[in-house]
Amino acid sequence: MTAESERSAITLGRTLRVVRVVLLASAVAVIGALLITNWSTVWPYLRAIPPGVLVLAFIGALGSPILGVLGWRAILADLGSRLPLAPACGVFFIGQLGKYLPGSVWTVVMQTELASRVGVPRKRTGVAGLLAMVLALITGVVVGLPAAPLIVGSHERVLLFSGLAVVAMAIVVSPPVLNPLVAWGMRRLGREPLEHPLSLRAVGTMCGWFVLSWASAGFLCWVLARQLANPGVSQGSLAVAAFMGFALASSLGMLSVILPAGVGVREAVLLVLLTPFMPLAAASAVVILARFLSIVADLVWAGVGWLWARNHHLWPGQDER
Repeated sequence: MTAESERSAITLGRTLRVVRVVLLASAVAVIGALLITNWSTVWPYLRAIPPGVLVLAFIGALGSPILGVLGWRAILADLGSRLPLAPACGVFFIGQLGKYLPGSVWTVVMQTELASRVGVPRKRTGVAGLLAMVLALITGVVVGLPAAPLIVGSHERVLLFSGLAVVAMAIVVSPPVLNPLVAWGMRRLGREPLEHPLSLRAVGTMCGWFVLSWASAGFLCWVLARQLANPGVSQGSLAVAAFMGFALASSLGMLSVILPAGVGVREAVLLVLLTPFMPLAAASAVVILARFLSIVADLVWAGVGWLWARNHHLWPGQDER
């Protein structure tokens, strides 16, 4: 790389960091302004949620990451590194905090560093992490597609689009297509190819765990929405908006890679999905609590992972035993 190209790369990197910070600050500012200006109407709904409902919602928030690590662990095992559940959780949960940083690769970077200290080659962890992000997005979109008519208002077009999208996504994640894509990506990165191709069983297992993870996260949203919904609303439609809508909103948030954890995007989509079933202030209370409980769950599991990693001397700079 020439000196000029290096300077260009540095300038581009700095520009992207500035853009990310500005967008993140803008999203936080908008959410904060909406919360402050509507606090008097939102607060009564927050207070109206009983402690038992909050506990149930928090169980859903806690369950989603656990199911996610099982999917990540399955694909890592297929790549040749079968981690026991405890170290897998230690690596995965700490790495998950990377999603709260601007950008889309910090989760993989953190997981790769920790996994290397339990004997997992960096290449395998990197591939597993990137596949986890892609398959989480794909499964989230597939799970969330039935909620799309609540946004666009056209059931026929959504059904047609959903069918085509599901077929296209199934083709993309099938090993005959996925393995050449992974091999191409490895070549582009200047890395050695995988020791063996991904199996259909591993990819299917990972997708299955991710679907269950989305269901657990949707349960969090549904428990809260059900408590604050208007009397007489269709419980079936509300369940679609909460369970599947949460997956759709989160997936759209994942596409905004420059915003950490889809901040602002997920909340905006959820508000659109939930307002037909409750006042805007009540929907605001649901999205605020859903975000808060999700963050607390991530911090709880990261704390558990940190304790395990610390006790087993996985942190850089700690003496090996």
